[in-house]
Amino acid sequence: QAVFLAQKQNVRNFSLLVSHVLVPPAIEAIMSAPDNRVQGFLAAGHVCSVMGYWEYEPLAARYHVPIVVTGFEPLDVLLGIKLAVQQLESGRGEVENAYARAVQREGNRPAQQLMADVFEVCDRTWRGIGTIPQSGWRLSDAYREFDAAVRFSVEHVRTQESPLCRSGEVLRGLIKPNQCEAFGTQCTPHKPLGATMVSSEGACAAYYNYGRFVSVESIS
Repeated sequence: QAVFLAQKQNVRNFSLLVSHVLVPPAIEAIMSAPDNRVQGFLAAGHVCSVMGYWEYEPLAARYHVPIVVTGFEPLDVLLGIKLAVQQLESGRGEVENAYARAVQREGNRPAQQLMADVFEVCDRTWRGIGTIPQSGWRLSDAYREFDAAVRFSVEHVRTQESPLCRSGEVLRGLIKPNQCEAFGTQCTPHKPLGATMVSSEGACAAYYNYGRFVSVESIS
């Protein structure tokens, strides 16, 4: 909405560096990988409040995987985990909405229409995973003048991820955070090396803050 208003009000000293991502292509990439070990997903409630969860339904059916829309309060998360486990135990793989007070299947249609006007789908590089086709958004041609990457000629800048970081394996469920050799030493929330430690919601940050004293053997 900010860039929509900037164009409408002829505000020219405004730019956006867009790094938005789309969740369904990421789920597709994870589930289709030959080394996949992920058995279920908790779909972020704040995303689904805008986008709905109808796009998850074909994925749940194709890969027979539980996808539970979940809020962020402790009881919301526990309920999401409970419903996902119940699906696994009963042999089901479907989309379930555990956040009905904020999320509807169709999502927020006016917001989706505005986003479809402002953005267009593009390939996106995911930290720790690599490029996933058609998994991101960039500003559409109608709003390209507000694109900071174009305005300041930084669209070709590429960052180099640390070779010590195994966040991609953590994201794909292949290892636990404290099975990474850099965890808690070279990589901490104060000096993160990868995506899962950068974010306060990341698995590595959670392990560091709440579970770093748990041995690898006891959780394997």
